[in-house]
Amino acid sequence: MNPRFLPARRRLIAAGLSAFASATATAEAASPAPGASASSSGATPATGARADRIAPARAASALRHAPAAHVVIVGGGFAGGACARWLKRLAPALDITLVEPRASFVTGPMSNALLAGIARPAAVTHGPAALAAEGIRVVAQAATAIDPAALAVTLADGRVLRADRLVVAPGIAPRFGGIDGLDETTTDLMPHGWLGGAQFELLRRRFADLRDGATVVIGAPQNPYRCPPGPYERASLMAWALARRMRQFRIVIADAKDDFTKRRLFQLAWDERHPGHIEWIARAAGGEVTGVDARAGEVRLANGERLRADLACIVPPQRAAAIAAAADLTDASGWCPVDPADFRSQRHAGVHVLGDAAIAQPMPKSAFSAVSQARLCAAAIAAELAGAPAPEPRLVNTCYSLVAPDAAISVSAVYGVANRQVNVVSEGQSELAAGADVRAAEAQAAWAVYAGLVGASFGG
Repeated sequence: MNPRFLPARRRLIAAGLSAFASATATAEAASPAPGASASSSGATPATGARADRIAPARAASALRHAPAAHVVIVGGGFAGGACARWLKRLAPALDITLVEPRASFVTGPMSNALLAGIARPAAVTHGPAALAAEGIRVVAQAATAIDPAALAVTLADGRVLRADRLVVAPGIAPRFGGIDGLDETTTDLMPHGWLGGAQFELLRRRFADLRDGATVVIGAPQNPYRCPPGPYERASLMAWALARRMRQFRIVIADAKDDFTKRRLFQLAWDERHPGHIEWIARAAGGEVTGVDARAGEVRLANGERLRADLACIVPPQRAAAIAAAADLTDASGWCPVDPADFRSQRHAGVHVLGDAAIAQPMPKSAFSAVSQARLCAAAIAAELAGAPAPEPRLVNTCYSLVAPDAAISVSAVYGVANRQVNVVSEGQSELAAGADVRAAEAQAAWAVYAGLVGASFGG
């Protein structure tokens, strides 16, 4: 990526995180100008108003006096939680119901730090239960069906919630069928943990049990999928953890792509920290996983190679969660087409779809993207109900990846919207030649940004 801006990290924490924490924030800090020179302090754009403007001051009064209406949000992850909180703050009279069966869960962001023993479970376990104290009705049940025409949600106990506006943030599901031998019955034998829950705990146990000389195979899918840098951060932190307890180990990343986000930065970190231990096999070199014998621990590649793994983490291709498909919110791609100006479904006008399930390329499927989308969507709903001007569609993403406990790399972008398409306005990433002090500062910033995202979505 050719950096066009790399603003200072202090600006992120001062402007961006305060904007996440303050529902009425309309920061006036200018977004970075295209062509600004690279900075060694990281690739983090300001996430205040001009970079992520969602509540114009001229409409603030109207928004707070939006008429009482019922908004039902299905899914209490980063997108759903942030949308509920932002809506309640913009329009306190709204009746908001958040449907999420989990009181708490290990978040995808920073889960690799937990896997490697860098973070404790409590540090990366969060959920929407505390939102009830903010006047948001939290229903601790699964949604079993959505009627997008009637704006109705059926719960596991049979109750039906009816809404004036419906927001769906259902997350993802594996898309099996493309890898021979990998399906619902065998995936736990080669656990990816991309959905958290019991399989992630299984992955943690399997990783902790590895012995000297172990071979780990990570299968990385084609885009799009949740957390594009995730497989490569996982390899980095696995290598860090294994190097602390064994002399010999091998990590192979079998990739269905010929490139990946922050590739040169990751590869530099691998060469400097774990030379000879991490091997990336690109699609062009036959690296795509074509089949597995899960019980034998064998991974077959397109180039004919058969890898015997002590631990295989095969991340499958993905799609929007099943409830989105059942509600006719997905297209042939398996994802949900939306108008990114407000994330209204292109298939059902009364429904908005947020987060990983939505088609918003070139925005990656990340927690930061999800929170940015949620804030825009919430402002659009509140403005429409109040008869106020629609918010300017500005979106932002920042992805930090730890390569060690004291080192991180990052990539960022600010986006605009035109003709139902998301467009990159400015973008940048960490400097390749940055020193250890910069990488250490980025590691600190990674945790600061994570704390901001958690606060934006789950309060507390």
